[in-house]
Amino acid sequence: MAKKALGIRPRSDAGANARPRAGRLDHGKQGKRQAARDGSVNWSGTLLKGRPRRREDLLFHLRTRSLHELWLVIVDASASTRRHQALSDAKGLLAQLFDDAYRQRARLALLTASGAVPKWQVQGLKASSGLRHWLEGLGAGGGTPLLAALEEAGRWLAARQKSLPAEQQRLLLVTDGRLKDWPALPALECPGLLIDIERGPIRLGRGRALAMQLQSEYRHIDELVPG
Repeated sequence: MAKKALGIRPRSDAGANARPRAGRLDHGKQGKRQAARDGSVNWSGTLLKGRPRRREDLLFHLRTRSLHELWLVIVDASASTRRHQALSDAKGLLAQLFDDAYRQRARLALLTASGAVPKWQVQGLKASSGLRHWLEGLGAGGGTPLLAALEEAGRWLAARQKSLPAEQQRLLLVTDGRLKDWPALPALECPGLLIDIERGPIRLGRGRALAMQLQSEYRHIDELVPG
């Protein structure tokens, strides 16, 4: 698979590709955030705008970044995600995401939804090479405790926001959305991106509806990997 990645740089009040405002750090040690014009390509932010067709479409990694950033990742690994190489391609995207988190020194919270109950893999730790080994062994199976995972993530996130109010948090939800029905869901209190991995000739198409209810940005995995 070509080196393409997704990013947890979802919609904010200023638009889908807006950066967090500099706020009180404008004149601080980190300096005001400016868009880089050269250096390594930020595939995360680039692909959120669609596939690049010219150099002007590329975003580059910022020379400075804000302190204290957390990426909350929820991975649906239920049995239905085995279909049509969906989970396999999702693992490729997640591998690049983990690499991005390591380079940017972001912290990760990783929650998987499969089997009977969701399970935390890491909770607010710095990204490490150990995640690669976990990802290689990730398989799909069992039920879809996705709603329980969202509830658990919401509780954990609320507690973390109280203890670390200055931390910038992002949500990434990887799912095929194959739920029969669900109650009204409150949006998690951070910007979010849902990657829909549902594939096949017959699709329920519920990922988009789930993203709307969670007030998250929506992308289908086919937009992010080569055809």
